[in-house]
Amino acid sequence: MTGRPYAAIALAVVSVSFSAIFISWSGSPFITIALYRLALASLLLLPFVLWNRGVLFALSRKEILGMMAVGAILATHFTLWIGSLKIEGVSVSVASSVILVTSHPLMVGILSHFVLRERLNAWMALGIGLGFSGVVVIAIADSTARSASLVGDLLAFFGGVAAGFYFLAGRRLRQKIPLLAYAFVVYLTATGVLFLYALGLHESLVPIGDVPRELLLFLAMALIPQIGGHTLYNWSLRWVPAPIVSLSLVGEPIGSSLLAWVLLQQVPGIAVGLGGALALGGIYLTAMGQGNRTRETIARRDVE
Repeated sequence: MTGRPYAAIALAVVSVSFSAIFISWSGSPFITIALYRLALASLLLLPFVLWNRGVLFALSRKEILGMMAVGAILATHFTLWIGSLKIEGVSVSVASSVILVTSHPLMVGILSHFVLRERLNAWMALGIGLGFSGVVVIAIADSTARSASLVGDLLAFFGGVAAGFYFLAGRRLRQKIPLLAYAFVVYLTATGVLFLYALGLHESLVPIGDVPRELLLFLAMALIPQIGGHTLYNWSLRWVPAPIVSLSLVGEPIGSSLLAWVLLQQVPGIAVGLGGALALGGIYLTAMGQGNRTRETIARRDVE
């Protein structure tokens, strides 16, 4: 077991880095992309869930309702984030979008302080201040380049806020619910919520453009960043120390930005690069501080 979690973390980071690339290549609306990504991910997990269906039957009503709430938050996260990349007239670069949406450790730190009364330590306070300064630099840079980009930045940022609630709400559930059951119920619920979003926003329920190509991209999203990224990442976190977890959080925007540079010819500007460096440094320090705080809490419990 010693080496597998680290290998899984590395694979997960590479996998999620392709997410924004696949989304950029798709010609379908943002809701459609999110809907098919989660629907196909649920379908891919279904055979394994049926094989281990006893795990689902063992869930309580309260646990199922809790996971459904997490699924609704996940659907909102994908709606906002993919919207920042795909909505015509407001879309932003992959670098800006992925850095902003990955700022969720900053939001988790603030929410845990004010909602859960878990006090910030020095590393978290420094990280949050540094991280948000980077977010502001990116927003200013994008709004100066193109005013409509500020809307895309806000969509990505609030997608990060939704991700913060997603991780905060799911943290306790994952402590007692097996990964397979958790992922399946959350992904399936997110699919249902996205279907309602598509109806409410009058978006297409079928792919737009070259349908076989679009379905192949959706399948790639479900298989690589969703199953091979998010699900594998959640499994690995049980075994990986906090500093490695923290480093992995900044891996996605770095990987996505490099891939966008090579595959999409999107070269980040100097200001976005500076803001990104500040934001990623802040995210790392905040996540590291959260890991230190968790270890201190466990140590106090052991002493008591």
